[in-house]
Amino acid sequence: MTGAPADLHPPVAFAGPGDGVAAPVRTAGRLRDRALSLLVLLAVWWIAAGLAASPQLMPSPGHVLATLLRLTRNGDLPVNTAITLARVGVAFVLAMMIGSGIGFLAGRSARVNAAIDPWLIVSLNLPVLVVIVLAYIWIGLNELAAVLAVVIAKTPTVVVTVREGARALDPRLDEMAAVYRLPPLRRLRRVALPQLAPYLAAAGRSGLSITWKIVLIVELLGRPNGVGFELNLQFQNFDVAGILAYGLSFAAIMLVAEATLLQPWERRANAWRRHA
Repeated sequence: MTGAPADLHPPVAFAGPGDGVAAPVRTAGRLRDRALSLLVLLAVWWIAAGLAASPQLMPSPGHVLATLLRLTRNGDLPVNTAITLARVGVAFVLAMMIGSGIGFLAGRSARVNAAIDPWLIVSLNLPVLVVIVLAYIWIGLNELAAVLAVVIAKTPTVVVTVREGARALDPRLDEMAAVYRLPPLRRLRRVALPQLAPYLAAAGRSGLSITWKIVLIVELLGRPNGVGFELNLQFQNFDVAGILAYGLSFAAIMLVAEATLLQPWERRANAWRRHA
């Protein structure tokens, strides 16, 4: 064996003759079920709004939609949503990068894992609110403290997920890479990352849903803008329609991001495992 293999990717399964027809049918069925579920939710909401003692306590979907359009026309909702999305994006990327690196090292080295495990246990059990308050006290009411608090709160869960993936790496592929004397970077890219992809995708998907919720708390407590700040204002004004307009619109954006980016990534990362 004198030549190094071109790739060391996990095995790829080829679709059978019926897969091309079954996949669109399953997708259409899932979309139909979700649409029906959404219609049921809207119907229940409308009935609850009609039975409520006051429209201010339980506004109807139409009232919330009107509020959403008003906030969009005056620019408040787009501007604050963009600010929050920027914070979510920065914190999410940093938490994924830092957590993936630490998790990979912990999964591959018993010494590293023993060193960080106590810190990991403490950070996983430390309330997010404590992290946010301490960051604001120690650093100040600024963007650095806001983003850092989110990163500190989210990184431990990424570490745990990626660590398990690093522990599950196939040792036979490591031995093959050693036999062919692959350079460390190529070994990481060709051997480790394809096997870690499902774990990275799972960490990313769960991480996004957690990150944006933490960002809203950070904004509510110490930022002068963003969706969390606006939710606090609507709360002080006892404007339930405004709270629902901001909350539902931002949740819808996050759902679209998950459905169009993270879910396809996770399916692609796990495809070879399903057909192996």
